[in-house]
Amino acid sequence: MLSKSKIASMQLEYYLDVKKLAHTFELGPIRPPSEAYSLLIRATRSCPWNKCQFCHLYKGSKFELRPVKEILKDIEAVKALSDGVREIARRVSYGNKVKEAAATICNQPQYGQCMHNVALWLCAGGESVFLQDSNTLIMRTPELTQVITSLRNTFPSLNRVTTYARSHTASRKSLSELRELKDAGLDRIHTGLETGYNPLLAYMQKGTTAEQHIVGGRKVKKAGISLCEYVMPGLGGKKMSQEHARETARVLNEINADYIRLRSLHVHPDMPLWSKLEDGDFELQTEDEVVMEIGAFIENLQVTSYLKSDHILNLLPEIEGKMPEDKGKCLDIINKYLLLPDEERLNFRLGRRTGYYEKLSDLTDSYKHKKIDEAIKRINSTRSDSVDKLILKLKNSFI
Repeated sequence: MLSKSKIASMQLEYYLDVKKLAHTFELGPIRPPSEAYSLLIRATRSCPWNKCQFCHLYKGSKFELRPVKEILKDIEAVKALSDGVREIARRVSYGNKVKEAAATICNQPQYGQCMHNVALWLCAGGESVFLQDSNTLIMRTPELTQVITSLRNTFPSLNRVTTYARSHTASRKSLSELRELKDAGLDRIHTGLETGYNPLLAYMQKGTTAEQHIVGGRKVKKAGISLCEYVMPGLGGKKMSQEHARETARVLNEINADYIRLRSLHVHPDMPLWSKLEDGDFELQTEDEVVMEIGAFIENLQVTSYLKSDHILNLLPEIEGKMPEDKGKCLDIINKYLLLPDEERLNFRLGRRTGYYEKLSDLTDSYKHKKIDEAIKRINSTRSDSVDKLILKLKNSFI
């Protein structure tokens, strides 16, 4: 007897063939971790600025505004694919349970990235869309409004449409334009603030200023659009760490974003910043120093934002909470880590990077703790700095 998964696979192949669906659409390279289960619609290609020293993603690629007709065609392709999954749910014994049918299909790589994205989206309820690539807000407002309206009309069950935008772009949009986008159905903007310290913004060639961060962020908030600002701990290196923490908190205090998310710096050989690291112009902090910097940053925050540390490069993902209520809790986690003996902090760092640990309390798991200790001893039997080199290699693999 054929399994339900095999029947679903056969039914999908039949459906795609009979309907002759245009079952591919263009996908960009990234989305925020919080949009992991969102439908991805590519509205622009690459980055219009593309000079940031800490980013390698779009280097060598040309920025392009996709024609609205192309984007709308992609939305039609998504609709056809999602209808196909619903058809499978009806034909196979899922009892019209679209999530179950989608779960079966999204685990079958032969259908490609497009079907995987649609199936994953349907598995999560088909409720959110993220517009790619790095700065969709740069589109002409009437055209972006047309895309958002099409999404809302095509998928009435959507409860969230989000996108990336640069502070520089947001600061140049009029409040009426942002309100038009809000009225069309744009719910949230993700912005890479990175730092609020002007000398560091200039050094990293961010292409914006602290004032533009504030103006752009306030304008988005005033338009009624939810705002998520990203901060990059470690970006100041050893030279500008204190100013980075203090001034970033100051700028965010002026904006009072809905969300603040931490994205710790990791310098990869493909990044322009790598050459500054090699010639000694930029000096990385240790992970413990970055943790101390995060503590200084949180100490200076006076916001009502929700703080999250939801990225694999962050050492302490449990730093999370609503400000100001949970400020003490977040600082306690930082202090608890910093007060650990050196060998315990090393054990946690390696355990975290190898996936053994997620929270500091995982150190109390005697089995895991012993495994990490044994690994450290084996690694250190060759060279004393080998553990740190392994951690660096593991972090490289995260990018």
